[in-house]
Amino acid sequence: MDLRLPRTTRTPRHRPRQTGHVQLAVPFALIALVTVVDILAPPEVHLGPFLVAAPAITASFAGPRMTGFVGLVAVLAQVVVAVVRTSLTDLNHSFQVTALIMISVFVTLFAHLREVHEKELIQLRSVAETAQQVVLRPLRERMGPLRVASVYLAAAAEAQIGGDLYAAARTATGTRLIIGDVRGKGLEAVGDAALALGAFRASAHQEADLPGLVTYLEGAVSPDLDDPEDRGESFITAAVLDIPDREPVLHLVSCGHPPPLVLRGGRAVPLVVDRPAPPLGLAGLVESAFAAQSFDFAVGDVLLLYTDGVLEARDSSGAFFPLEERAAARSGADPRALLEGLCADLLAHAADYTLGDDAAMVAIERLP
Repeated sequence: MDLRLPRTTRTPRHRPRQTGHVQLAVPFALIALVTVVDILAPPEVHLGPFLVAAPAITASFAGPRMTGFVGLVAVLAQVVVAVVRTSLTDLNHSFQVTALIMISVFVTLFAHLREVHEKELIQLRSVAETAQQVVLRPLRERMGPLRVASVYLAAAAEAQIGGDLYAAARTATGTRLIIGDVRGKGLEAVGDAALALGAFRASAHQEADLPGLVTYLEGAVSPDLDDPEDRGESFITAAVLDIPDREPVLHLVSCGHPPPLVLRGGRAVPLVVDRPAPPLGLAGLVESAFAAQSFDFAVGDVLLLYTDGVLEARDSSGAFFPLEERAAARSGADPRALLEGLCADLLAHAADYTLGDDAAMVAIERLP
């Protein structure tokens, strides 16, 4: 079951600005206040320059039409002040009206340029999200004796989406899964994620053992990541698993990825491998061999896979998200409820309800 959530963590950044009545009341109240006080002020006091603040404030949250309208109202208010106090042809008021018109035009142009820029960002983000949704196919809720749920949480970094990935494949004897994170962001990271997922889906049914599967993935992604200009800078951390249908175990190859957690008995047990492999794309830089390690995975256990975006979420004090503690507190929940609860905890923990990096989680429960 795919629980990919809408990108609510960055709604203010990626939706067209909607002007509220409270916000609009501020510039109009300012115009009214300055106008009344300026009319009642002594002859040597001139408050007209304060009217410039009204269109400037409006440009910070409204579009060019509303900004221009507020600027027009401010100009009319200045004209009223000039007529009441002296005359419109008075040199002082003439300069104030002229300056107010010029500034209103400038801030209206600024509001227009900002609106155009926001639309471009929204369109770019939409294209990137569509590409990523095509790459990350929803996981089935049932795979043999496994019940599965997944979730993808997006960061708030404008159009720079991440390269988090996950996939599952059924074989004749069990289920194979991969979760990973491409270094970097944007469409290039999505392309690298698509390459890794394509290689996984192509080889998950063909390779007899898990090390052979990971070796195939390394060979598939290395040529694409092997750029002489940034050799060693591009790689994919990944955890590749094989869960047999008829054995209460799971087999894991960790390629520089955070250790999965098994939830049982109110505890969250990290599956730390003795000999972790380097991330995919870096195996050629060091001498290493891919080796699978087995862990207990019995009926009722829930396996939690995640990317580092979960661990790196910080609160306002800079503290990282305590995933093990929060997951242990929700031990006993089914995969869907577990992920829903962890997502709520994660967003509540993150400062301003925004994530610094995209985050993905997959929960798997072994059923009788």
